[in-house]
Amino acid sequence: MDAQANDRPYRTRRKTVTVNVGGVPIGGDHPIVIQSMTNTDTADVEATVRQIKDLAAAGSELVRVTVNNEDAARAVPHIVERLRADGCTTPIVGDFHYNGHILLPRYPDMAKSLDKYRINPGNVGTRYRDDNFRIIIEQAIRYEKPVRIGVNWGSLDQGLLTKLMDENARRETPLDAREVMREAMVQSALLSARYAEECGLPHDRIVISAKVSSVPDLVAVYRRLAATCDYPLHLGLTEAGMGMKGIVASTAGLAILLQEGIGDTIRVSLTPRPGGDRTEEVRVCQQILQSLELRAFAPQVTACPGCGRTASTYFQELAEEVQRYIQQQMPAWRRQYPGVENLRVAVMGCVVNGPGESKHAHIGISLPGTFEEPKAPVYVDGRLFTTLRGDNIPEEFKRILDDYVASRFSPQEPLTVDGR
Repeated sequence: MDAQANDRPYRTRRKTVTVNVGGVPIGGDHPIVIQSMTNTDTADVEATVRQIKDLAAAGSELVRVTVNNEDAARAVPHIVERLRADGCTTPIVGDFHYNGHILLPRYPDMAKSLDKYRINPGNVGTRYRDDNFRIIIEQAIRYEKPVRIGVNWGSLDQGLLTKLMDENARRETPLDAREVMREAMVQSALLSARYAEECGLPHDRIVISAKVSSVPDLVAVYRRLAATCDYPLHLGLTEAGMGMKGIVASTAGLAILLQEGIGDTIRVSLTPRPGGDRTEEVRVCQQILQSLELRAFAPQVTACPGCGRTASTYFQELAEEVQRYIQQQMPAWRRQYPGVENLRVAVMGCVVNGPGESKHAHIGISLPGTFEEPKAPVYVDGRLFTTLRGDNIPEEFKRILDDYVASRFSPQEPLTVDGR
């Protein structure tokens, strides 16, 4: 047995086919993709373009827009045209419910301009569901677009659910209704994917999701999907909620699955406060992936929570100032210093864990706690670099940080012919 097996941070990534969405690969060995969705009226071209740009700038690698009526369908080509003219290359996904089979054939410019279609097999039409689903798939085939088959427990195929419930009732030992619902989610996704392929959609143009709002159900459903297919999987709770509830619930569910190697693209569906910042959901996705060491997006600042030894707020103020300084510098640092997003900084408040945590970071500072000598040792790459004193510690530490970034992450100059 591999002696290091128990020390691995996560299992081997689940093997899938790779689906290309407007130049962004999903699945296979490619990085887990972050996506988000606008909440503007898609018919409002200006507002939608503005929000897509904000989401893309925050780090959303795919952005989905609602295409729910003819005005939205007519607006989509103009939105995409504006984005491309402004240099925004982020793929745009169309979200269709109920009437996609009508809008996609009726508005070919819209169908062509989108990079992927998202359809829900539970609501492609209350009658003639298979025919409506097939029409959407035919448009995807015609324009060579990938499709996300997105099952949602709030709009699950009632015919399938009823069939499974009836079968369950005839068992000698019926399963719990929740267990039947989970099975219906899995079957709906896989049967729909199989039908899409029977209609002619290539296997490597299908992504699957099965959205629920309960963490245990999310984990159970995706484990089953992961074990029974090789389609890339889109992870996320549906209606995750507002603020802390939405962040914690999403993190709890996604972290379990990602740690098991399950998941190829993620979204955290936060409910923003009125007028709130839609890009928050993108930053939460980034932090989940970075905390699991699956991807790196920005330098991480470690800071202790404080205790009776840190009665002063000085270390908290410095931690906040350093975090803010890094955020301000990142646009320039990202251009100049490849790999700087992997930087680890520690700002600690007393002698108990301060030196140790600082040594684990690339660069760290241990501020004096209550009754400690008024000095702040700075550690660089695990070694004591200098000791700061006095009133100018924040500025001195930021200068050391600047110098460290420039020296560690500067691109290597190519050697000349004579090796110099």
